[in-house]
Amino acid sequence: MTLYQLEKNLKYFLSLFLIVMTIGVTIGLIYVRTTTNISTEGTVHRYAGSEVKDEFDIPEHYPKPVSDMLMTTHNHIISFAMIFGMIGLLFYFNTMIIGTWKFVLMAEPLISTLITFGSIWGIRFVAPEFAYITIISGILMYLTYYIMVAAMLYELLFYSEKR
Repeated sequence: MTLYQLEKNLKYFLSLFLIVMTIGVTIGLIYVRTTTNISTEGTVHRYAGSEVKDEFDIPEHYPKPVSDMLMTTHNHIISFAMIFGMIGLLFYFNTMIIGTWKFVLMAEPLISTLITFGSIWGIRFVAPEFAYITIISGILMYLTYYIMVAAMLYELLFYSEKR
């Protein structure tokens, strides 16, 4: 079974699912942009808090409490595993990208999920430089997601057996 061989209505349903899922994922990215400016400094402020210059200075951001860190990590790892699990299972049936690259694209967002949400703990409790890991793994995670969805939408909506 391949995506382009599915019945027309199932193709449209899966396309709609992928579009709605992508809107949700993109809104999450907009939230990240709003809260961190997708910068190392913004990411550090989000998790480790703002630098206080003296005892009378009020920080713009306080360090994220452990309970919030646990909730963020828990919610994202579970929801991203489900998102990338569903997307990866559908992507398995694409014919546009095959072989090792198919497996890499399927596995990478799951690995990046662990690295991204593990590294925020590094930002909070070890060193601000963990923000670089957070940003790089986040970029890889979203990039692979968008590549998989684009390939699937192309195959579902435009690809035919005639080559």
